[in-house]
Amino acid sequence: MTREILTELLDRNDDHVAALDRDVFADKRDVQRPPVVSVCCSDSRVSQEGMWSVDGPGYLFTAGNIGNRVIDVTATGERVLEGSAAYPLGHTETNVLAVVGHTGCGAVGAALQAVRTGEYPDEAGVRADVEELVPIVEEGLSDPAVTEGSDDVTVRNRLVEYNVHEQVAFASGSPDAAGADVYGFVYDFHGEYGDRDGAAYLVNANGERDADALRELVGDDRADHVGGLLAN
Repeated sequence: MTREILTELLDRNDDHVAALDRDVFADKRDVQRPPVVSVCCSDSRVSQEGMWSVDGPGYLFTAGNIGNRVIDVTATGERVLEGSAAYPLGHTETNVLAVVGHTGCGAVGAALQAVRTGEYPDEAGVRADVEELVPIVEEGLSDPAVTEGSDDVTVRNRLVEYNVHEQVAFASGSPDAAGADVYGFVYDFHGEYGDRDGAAYLVNANGERDADALRELVGDDRADHVGGLLAN
């Protein structure tokens, strides 16, 4: 048994409790109104609360999965907005959806390997998630902006961004996200977009991908948060 990890988790929870203000849940015990729902790739290096400097409850509705997917498929084959994104947009007055990919994404890498070799992860659940990314990777590989003049590492990171664009496009067109702003980001810790590890780069805003338009949207003081590996 990993008793040391268990006790460490409990000690970390004690630290969490000690850091909370006494009345932090006073107006949140029975209701939540987070302004943002963030859908990020499940990865220990990518902390959703950390990247947005969220140090208390109530601001960020968090959802994570392999490949930061907002698309789910029903038993009848219908493609719908994934429940963890649809719920806050429909029930907690949340009006911003942030889709966050990250450089060096293993899920995109696994989908890329599946497309190239037919090999999938052994675990049934992991395979199912990777299979959802395969059509997007296949489409991405047909885009010269993804593949031209690129080594495998660059191709994978461009596919990460391509996947973010596809997820944003689907969410923006979903009736379950009607009226919400949908932003696409890539969290960078490989120096692909800039020289600041841990920076989130805006690559898409409600379908807008033009860098100049995105810089105008965020303003001059935040223009260094706009990036893009794909030609607009």
